Amino acid sequence: MSDNEHLNGSAVAADSAAPDVTFSIGELADEFGITTRAIRFYESRGLIQPQREGTNRIYSKRDRGRLILILRGKNLGFTLEDIAEYLTLYDIDPSQRVQTEMLLGKVEASIADLNRKKADLARSLQDLKDLRAKCVDFLKDAD
Repeated sequence: MSDNEHLNGSAVAADSAAPDVTFSIGELADEFGITTRAIRFYESRGLIQPQREGTNRIYSKRDRGRLILILRGKNLGFTLEDIAEYLTLYDIDPSQRVQTEMLLGKVEASIADLNRKKADLARSLQDLKDLRAKCVDFLKDAD
């Protein structure tokens, strides 16, 4: 599945095609290289909602798909609040238009922020290179 499919919710839709497949918390943690504590945290925030069998959590393909979206969103720098809003919009808007518009706004803001940071880093890097050159020149002259 492509990044766009994961971002626009198709991962959740595709995973819901076979609802009888389930996962344990350990299986999901191993698959995604995260801790079971992180998964329980996402559950406590209402981002995923596993079924319960006694004290065991049973995760559906839908929960797995939502976890993919959560991790992708975090990787892209979105807050858990942004991710929760995105997932809520997915649940209430089958056309995914509102969700996609919201995502586009967040993506554009993130791109602008990263471009500002990139310019700041380029400026800092140049300042450091200039300072290094002055240090090298000073040390040559001191010999």
